[in-house]
Amino acid sequence: MMNMKLIDMTVLIRGGGDIGSGVAWRLHMCGFRVLIAETSQPLCVRRKVSFCEAVYEGTASVEGTKAVLVQRLDDAGLCWEKGQIPVFVDPELQIVLHASPQVLVDAILAKKNLGTSIGLAPLVIALGPGFEAGKDAHFVVETNRGHCLGRILTRGSAEPDTGVPGKVMGIGSERVLRSPADGLWESSEDIGRIVRKGDMLGNVSGRPLIASIDGVIRGLIRPGIRVSKGLKMGDIDPRGIVENCFTVSDKALAIAGGVLEGILRHYGRALA
Repeated sequence: MMNMKLIDMTVLIRGGGDIGSGVAWRLHMCGFRVLIAETSQPLCVRRKVSFCEAVYEGTASVEGTKAVLVQRLDDAGLCWEKGQIPVFVDPELQIVLHASPQVLVDAILAKKNLGTSIGLAPLVIALGPGFEAGKDAHFVVETNRGHCLGRILTRGSAEPDTGVPGKVMGIGSERVLRSPADGLWESSEDIGRIVRKGDMLGNVSGRPLIASIDGVIRGLIRPGIRVSKGLKMGDIDPRGIVENCFTVSDKALAIAGGVLEGILRHYGRALA
């Protein structure tokens, strides 16, 4: 690893939702070669800041950085030459592990381990609960809001999922939109629209999804997807700042900083 440069390092990120995309964006901006592995039907809420949207649209952009859906590792190289992030539909990592990444980041945020092991790459970093540092991954990054958000753990696990959303302007659970039923999600609403309490935002098999507070739609999952009752469908930001819907969040940046710290802790001397 001696005399390695950032441009030579490949970072594989499992999961291209808003947190994984925040990590990908920050590492890309720092000069790393980043690639993302996703499922065939991502259920992302903050779609305007999530590279996983490339699975549906072919491309996705976050704060000026473009991701492109690809199928071959050769295509990944072309993306990197153009300053882009390649996205693969490869949840089992059948393709992307052939890229021999120096770093693997589990950003699925499933609250449990869905198959990441410490031997998949020279450095494995896992985000949030469900992983034990030193056993499942070399490092775990705390994802719970509070004093330790973004902190690197070298032993033990992140705080367990509380099931309670972080408060914005004193509002917690009320700002989260959850499916009222099992079925097909239908909506014509756009992320970034100002809504009022009581507005109908769409329906699941005829059951309406109603805004419970005033604010701006910060996230809303893609219509036309089958959902289960209680699934998080979106969120309303009571601050009403439309621009925040289209930029990487403070939480994602804090977690991304923890990932960057982990990489530099592990590879710092080689990169010097």
